[in-house]
This record gives sequence, C-alpha cells and structure tokens, in this order.
Amino acid sequence: MQVEHLPLDGPLLLTPKVFGDDRGYFLESWNRRNFAEALGIPEAEVPSFVQDNQSRSCRGVLRGLHYQVSPEAQAKLVRCVAGEIFDVAVDLRRNSPSFGQWTGARLSGTNHRQLWVPVGFAHGFLTLSDNAEVLYKTVGYWNRACERSLRWNDPAIGIEWPSTGIEPLLADKDAAAPGLAEALAAGDVFDSHLP
Repeated sequence: MQVEHLPLDGPLLLTPKVFGDDRGYFLESWNRRNFAEALGIPEAEVPSFVQDNQSRSCRGVLRGLHYQVSPEAQAKLVRCVAGEIFDVAVDLRRNSPSFGQWTGARLSGTNHRQLWVPVGFAHGFLTLSDNAEVLYKTVGYWNRACERSLRWNDPAIGIEWPSTGIEPLLADKDAAAPGLAEALAAGDVFDSHLP
C-alpha cells in the first residue's frame, strides 16, 4: 500500500496495490497490519472499525461536512468504488496549528484511493461523476446526539470544491449547517491537537 501524507497532520491518502489483467482486478481494501504501518503505530493500537456505511449519489450531490463529538466521535476510512468524488477533511482540533484548514483528494473506482479521516476532523464529499458509490468504515457508531455538521462553503475554511457544472445538491441539514465560528462558539470542536 502506498501512503501519502497530506498537508494536514492526521489525514492520509492510501492507495492499495492493484493486481489486474484482462479478466479484471484484485485489491486488498483493508489489512490491519498495513494500516498500522501507515499510521505509524503498533498493530494492537489500530482503532477498531465498528460500522460500514455505503452511499450512492448523483452528480453534484455534496454530503457534509459531517462529524461527531464525544462520547461517540468518529474516524472514517473512505473509498469510492464506482464513479468519482472529491473527498475533504477539515481540521476541527482547536489547539492544532492547522485548525480550520482543509485537505482534499479525488477518490474514484479507478484510482482505488482511500482517505483516512481521523477523529477531530469534519468530512464531506462532492460527487463529480454521473453517479458515485462511496463506502466507508467508521471508528465509533453513528449517534444522533453526537452528530454535527459544518457549512460546506464557509469562507473561513475556504474549500476549493471542483466544478460539476451545477449548483451543489444538499440535504436540508447541510444547507442549514453552522460555520466554523459558530461551531467554535458552541464548543462543537475538539480540544486535542493530536491525530
């Protein structure tokens, strides 16, 4: 597996080895030992994934920016198995030097990349292809009481979303999400600066 450290401390872009021929391809999408190596931690310290989620979205659908606070904070390992998305992580660790900054990558069914989004980051994606199927593993169960959203186009964050040729299609809760300053004032950020 190829590991790319992104500009922010914590998120990683992971590209598995793909073995292909004229019949198709094979790849190992998850391996605990390789993931421990990518994170630079002992295998025994790899967080346990407790939930797998899948979504299907049409072009222009923007999901996010989502995160969960304690006691059910979530980390995510995200991959796109069909189509293409622009996947984003925003640092919400109050004491981090990169607080409020974002990083992003294109994930697709052809490049097989995965984005590791640790606890302390909001996550979202924009569908670039006609349709996209996204799978992600989570550390931490979904918990409505802990769920938070952050405004996708907050100028304080300044995410440079690629153009899809149409206005982003949002869920009502995402369209009404607060900005970074409001989340900070409400205490809906993380105290730790560690990934």
